Amino acid sequence: MAEPIRILIADDHEIVRKGLRALLESEPGYTVVGEAADGEAAVHQVRLLRPDVVLLDLVMPGVDGIEAIQQIGREHPAVHILVLTSFSSDDQVYAAIKAGALGYLLKDSSPQELLLAIQAVHRGKAALDPQVALKLVRELRDPPDLPPAEDPLTEREVEVLKLLAGGLSNQAIAARLYLSERTVGNYVSSILAKLHLANRTQAALYALQEGYARLEDRGAGE
Repeated sequence: MAEPIRILIADDHEIVRKGLRALLESEPGYTVVGEAADGEAAVHQVRLLRPDVVLLDLVMPGVDGIEAIQQIGREHPAVHILVLTSFSSDDQVYAAIKAGALGYLLKDSSPQELLLAIQAVHRGKAALDPQVALKLVRELRDPPDLPPAEDPLTEREVEVLKLLAGGLSNQAIAARLYLSERTVGNYVSSILAKLHLANRTQAALYALQEGYARLEDRGAGE
């Protein structure tokens, strides 16, 4: 008999954690080894418990989901991460996958969809919500046809762009460059305006296309 899949649940809402635990523990083949209410606790629990799969929300206090994905990936590459969140905005989807998540599922998914996604991620395969998969396919298939930028990016803007392409949040970029989060937000807005881009996902793709970042880099500047 196969060993059960060992799961850590990371979500800042207790009712969500308890609901997921109840669902998973009612099914054979799954065991919940721990819970975490924020990204920092998730990283710590992974170090202690070494789960097979982490169910991770992206929006949490303190260390956010993207930063947690990167830390877990650096320290424990054998631990696979399935994002389970309410949001499917382009920048979050791309950043989470770029940071190292194998799966991205929305919280309105059915219990069966969640169980199948956990199984896939546990085997090292991608598991994407259909809406999320469509976003990525469209973004990669139809890159924006953009006019050249009138103003070149400054040295600092290039630094921010590289980190953004590495999947870092504004908060993480601010910590890396010793800037305020507001200042980083201003840099990101300036980058988008200069390059005629609509969002962070397009900026990250631009960075890849122009050689500022590489797809295999999991978190620029690590």
